[in-house]
Amino acid sequence: MALTTYTELKTSIGDWLNRTDLTSAIADFISLAEAQIERQLRTRQMINRSSANFSTEYGAVPSDFLETKSLKLTGTNPVTPLVFQTIDALDDLSRQYSAASRPKYFGIVGGQIRLVPAPDATYATELVYYAKLTKLSSSVSSNFLLESSPDIYLYGSLLQAAPYLQDDARIPVWSSLYDRALTDVQTADDRGSTSGGAMAARARSFG
Repeated sequence: MALTTYTELKTSIGDWLNRTDLTSAIADFISLAEAQIERQLRTRQMINRSSANFSTEYGAVPSDFLETKSLKLTGTNPVTPLVFQTIDALDDLSRQYSAASRPKYFGIVGGQIRLVPAPDATYATELVYYAKLTKLSSSVSSNFLLESSPDIYLYGSLLQAAPYLQDDARIPVWSSLYDRALTDVQTADDRGSTSGGAMAARARSFG
């Protein structure tokens, strides 16, 4: 059957499991698979751009934030890329740059972006980052990953049923197929990111 919508995915998972007692848990299997995929997959389709004005040392990351690619000051001439630093390195740098001035460095502290030095004015910024998946649900029938790689969703969701299935001989097969599908998508994306051409990222605001 086709695997292009949330409903079709749930039906297919039920067919593969062939267990009527797990029907009510299928939505949970999909949600758990999405959480695992977000921990593993980083592709160009997951890249977002977001803008915000910073006038203080800390600001919130976007609600769908997963991982940083870059942060730059867009109101300066020329545009100023900021250098990513670890939390410990930011602490050291903040002692070196104790006076407020134009930020040079940034890092992620919990759910916040930290700028060092602390801004001496309001600075327009653009954050490029990996975003969470648009989660499938009864009101969200599809997303880019289900459209392009339904096998990742299918095998990832089936693996989440493993605690119920225990010693089911199908689990190693699903695990192998899931790992291979994930690797293939990541490899293809890595190859595509170095093949030239322009890339457009979605834009939003944060902070």
